[in-house]
Amino acid sequence: MERRELLKMIAAATGAAMIGIPAFVYGQAPVPNGNTVFSESEVAKLDEIAETILPRTKTPGAKDAGTGLFMARFVSDCYTPEYQKAFRKGLADIDKRAGGDFMSLTPQARTELLRALDAEAGRQRNATDIATGGANPKSVKLHYFAMIKQLVLFGYFTSQAGATQALRYVAVPGRYDGDVAYEPGTPAWASN
Repeated sequence: MERRELLKMIAAATGAAMIGIPAFVYGQAPVPNGNTVFSESEVAKLDEIAETILPRTKTPGAKDAGTGLFMARFVSDCYTPEYQKAFRKGLADIDKRAGGDFMSLTPQARTELLRALDAEAGRQRNATDIATGGANPKSVKLHYFAMIKQLVLFGYFTSQAGATQALRYVAVPGRYDGDVAYEPGTPAWASN
C-alpha cells in the first residue's frame, strides 16, 4: 500500500483530512529519538489509547508498534501550536470522562469510552457537513478524537509491525499484475 493510499484510507475512516500532513509531506517528518512535548506517562496513555483502538490479535497491536511514541513525536513535530493545544485538551477530556484517569479504566470501559468519543466525532463531522453543504471550511475544528484516530492508523500502518505483519509488505513492488486472484481473508498490500 502506498503512503498516498494510506492517507486516503485514513481520511475515509475518520471523515477528515489528516492534520499535520503538509509539514510531513514537505519534509518535516517526526524526528527519530527526538524530544516531544509529552511526558513518559502521557506517551504510555497514548499507547493504551492506541492499543484500545487497534488491539493485539494474531498480529501485533498498536502498542507493540510503538504508536504512542509516534503520536507524541508527530504532534510535537508536525502539528501547529493550535492543534497541539487541541490535542492536549482532548487527552485531558479523555481523563475527565474516565473519572480522572483513563489508565485506571478496565479494558471494556476504555473501549466503551473511545466508542462514545468516536460516535461524538462522527456526529460533529456530520453536523458540519449538513451545515456547510459538504464543504469543510478551515474555520471548522476537527474533533480531537478524529485527530487521535488518524494518528493511530497512520502510526500503526506505517510501522514495521503494521506494514509487515498486518499488511502484506513488499519493499520494492515487482512487476505489474492486473489480475491477481483474491483470496478471502488475506490482508491488503503495503510498500514504500
